[in-house]
Amino acid sequence: MSGVDELLERARAGLTRVPPERLRAEHEAGAWVIDIRPQAQRNEHGEIDFATVIERNVLEWRLDPTSEAALPEASRDARIVVVCQQGYASSLAAATLQQLGIARATDLIGGYDAWREAEDGA
Repeated sequence: MSGVDELLERARAGLTRVPPERLRAEHEAGAWVIDIRPQAQRNEHGEIDFATVIERNVLEWRLDPTSEAALPEASRDARIVVVCQQGYASSLAAATLQQLGIARATDLIGGYDAWREAEDGA
């Protein structure tokens, strides 16, 4: 197993990941869905209409309520579901948010690709 695979495994061990068919229900129940994909991926593959876009390079600063750059909605109590393209970078990002004290942060299994497939099949 590579080093990054081990890192990913450790990150996911602390997450209760969201299946793609549950993402909309999570949002409707109050979860903050955060799309961390860069603009080029969103342009190529599409967007989630109910997600907030916060690209990966500024995620921690925008969601850490103690940061001067935090969004007004940032809270340690927030239920956050992080979304990337395929569900890898989002796991690492969600684990980092947990390290910042946002205990209810998690990610979407399979990322945008899996969500789009679930939506198209619904």
